Order: sequence, then C-alpha cells, then structure tokens
Amino acid sequence: MNYEESEKYEVLKRYFGYDSFREGQEILIDGILDGRDVLGIMPTGSGKSLCYQVPALILPGITLVVSPLISLMKDQVTALNQAGVHAAYLNSSLTTAQYYKALGYAREGRYPIIYVAPERLMTEEFLDFAMHVDIAMLAIDEAHCISQWGQDFRPSYLKIVDFIEKLPRRPVVSAFTATATKEVRDDIIDILQLQNPVMLTTGFDRKNLYFAVETPKDRYAAIRAYLEAHPGQGGIIYCLTRRNVEEICEKLIRDGFSVTRYHAGLSDAERQKNQDDFIYDRVPVMVATNAFGMGIDRSDVRFVLHCGMPKNLEAYYQEAGRAGRDGEPAECILYYSGRDVVTNQLFIERNQDNQELDDYTRQVVLERDRERLKKMTFYCFTNECLRDYILRYFGEYGSNYCGNCSNCMTQFDTIDIQAAAESLLGCVQSCGQRYGTTVIFDTVHGANTVKIRNYRMDENPHYGEL
Repeated sequence: MNYEESEKYEVLKRYFGYDSFREGQEILIDGILDGRDVLGIMPTGSGKSLCYQVPALILPGITLVVSPLISLMKDQVTALNQAGVHAAYLNSSLTTAQYYKALGYAREGRYPIIYVAPERLMTEEFLDFAMHVDIAMLAIDEAHCISQWGQDFRPSYLKIVDFIEKLPRRPVVSAFTATATKEVRDDIIDILQLQNPVMLTTGFDRKNLYFAVETPKDRYAAIRAYLEAHPGQGGIIYCLTRRNVEEICEKLIRDGFSVTRYHAGLSDAERQKNQDDFIYDRVPVMVATNAFGMGIDRSDVRFVLHCGMPKNLEAYYQEAGRAGRDGEPAECILYYSGRDVVTNQLFIERNQDNQELDDYTRQVVLERDRERLKKMTFYCFTNECLRDYILRYFGEYGSNYCGNCSNCMTQFDTIDIQAAAESLLGCVQSCGQRYGTTVIFDTVHGANTVKIRNYRMDENPHYGEL
C-alpha cells in the first residue's frame, strides 16, 4: 500500500498524543499498512487498540472493529471523538432510529472507524451497507471468543467468517487478544483463515506486578486493612457477584473510605458517572464485578484486590493486569475462599451464552470451562512461584522464582503426608464413601464415640491408624 513512513507517527502524535510506539505496536501496524493480516497477543495495558486505530486513520476506506463489549465500544468511540476522530458504534444499546441514523452517516463515509457487535454482521441492513462501501480492514477485538478452547467462546463470533466471505473484496483482517493459550492461537488463525499473518506475542510477564494469594477468615476485614495501609492509592476491588459489590462498597463507605461501584445492575448513567469518577481520580477505589475494566484508561492503578477467585486464569490475569500500567510497582492480591469454587461452578453450569450450540458442543465447552476452573483453583493452593504458574499456563517458561510474589517470599516446610493420606483415603474407600469428614477423622484418630460404635467404624481396618 502507498503510505509515507512518517504518516503513522503523525497520526500517533496528532490524535493520541504519543511520540513513540510501545513494544510490538509498530510491527503490527506496519503489517496492516503493508496489506497483511495480523494476530496480536498483547497483555492488558500494552495498547492493542492503537494497533488498529492508527492504520484505520491512514488506510483509505472504513475499518470495522468487531467487539462483544458494549461498554468498551462506547468508551473507545467517546475517546476517539474527543481526540477529533469521527467514530461510531452499532449495537443493541441504540434505538432503531439511532441505529439507522448511524448507518446512514456511515454510508456517507463520515466514519473511518465503526465498532460493531458480531451479532449485527449478518443482518440484512448491515450486509447491504457493507456491500456498498469500501471496507479496508476488519479488526477483531477479543479474538479468543472465536475459539471453543477460549475462556469466553461466543458462537456469534463464527459469523465473522461468513461475513468476510460475503464481501465483494476481502479486507485486511487483524485479530487481537490479551490472553491466549497455544490452542486458542491456532484456532484464531484457522477459523479466521488468516493469510500469511504477522504474528506477535509481546510476552505475558509484567515484572512490576506483585502477586499474592491469601485465605483470610474475614475477607472484608482484610480488604479494609489493606486500604488503611495504602491511603489515597488508586485501586480496583473485584467481586464475584453484584451482591458482593453492594455489600463491600456499603461497608467501606460506612467505614470512611472514598469508593464507588460498578456492575451490570446499575443504570447506564450511574455506571458512566462512577467510571468517570474513578478514571479522573475523583474517587480512588472502584468496587466492581468483572463487567468493569475493559478499555479503562487509568495507568496509575496501584492495586487490584480480588474478593473471590475468578473462574479461570485468563480472566484473573486480565483483571489483575489493570494494575501498574504505568510500569511502576503494583500489587495483585487474591483473597480466596472454598465457597468461590462452588460459586464459579454455578456460573459455569448456568451459562446462557451458548444456548444456540448443539448439545455435544455445549458439553465440550462446559468441560473446558470446568478444567479452567481447576487450573485457577490450583493457582490458589500452589507453593510454587505464582508468576511462573501463570506464565506456564500461557506457554511461557521462567525460572520458577520471580522474587516478587507471596510464594517466592515465603519459606515453606516440606512434610511427608503420604501415610496420613493413605489412611484417610483407605478409610473413605473401605466404608464405601458413606460418611462425612467428622466420622472419617474420628475413625482414624481412634475415637470411642457413640456414633463410631453405632456405625461400627471401630471395626474399620484403618481405625486408630493416626
């Protein structure tokens, strides 16, 4: 394609205020401007959006950005408009009149960048629009959603392939995600049929982030103590449910902390106000569900606390990665409870996103979600380096000692528990898994209680072994 080398720097400075690109950005931008497909796997805070926004303002024609997140579309379009770029979004948050008005302006060529939900691509009115305009690039955000191996598989993303095939001319296809295992990367390339793509993984390690897992009896007390020890610092407290958000936010306000809240149950106006209060540091601490965070442009978040374990490592690392985007030290602490596993199992079993799948595929997706939950749970119990555990999950291998996580900074004692484990398992097996933990413990301890005698567990071969 014909473009001057200086154009990308002019666009970067004029619209985004930067003098230079971050690691990896220029490689992907050059690939797009050379007419090649690209796949960028870049962790949260590395500036993925610039990789398609900069070339979109240089390429002749329209760039369509496919995104599943209404809040992210709104935030990015607002930011672009404020920077002097005409951009629009097309999703279910618009009324019918607003949608057709935006589509009319798009036909007139007013928008070099248009964000669109994947569900809209194959609708009759959108296809008619796409057939009669010059689409230079199709940028796919959250590209892991196209893979059944991904943590957020969305069948609607498969419509992207059908959409590309219907276009009179195949545009440049660029795909981006923050977290992807090898299986997901391969899936993205194969399903989207990326042609000789420029592939870039900037690396998942964020050395400035400190990782810790704690299991306090009172999680609210632990959060309150952390805020007391870090007064005035900007941070995010993630909760598993809206109810948890309300409870913790209410208690913190009652205890004199300046905090706000964010979850899908609030009105659009309140969510926007609370988000702005946090971004512009009018309120230093945000208490939120995982609905908060995508595209949030605040670089000085000093801590991310999780009051509850997310359902997979992809989600945890993306949320934790919102800390320390300025490169300065930041802390990511997960407060774990066994109840978190049950809560996440319910989320997985009740997932309504994949109802259009056939029964077999839905079961496959369920099983992979369950397996990811296991890996997330193991993270909460491992004595190994927490950073290395995360990096290995994404296919990177380090030294198993980072010096900047709670496990690396803790001295562990190694104890041989084989004999005790064999007694407990043997007792459970020999009684046919009939009794609860109290009876099993009393049996191996040799207790002489009425219950033990009535159940005849004093005759169990493992009675009194421990």
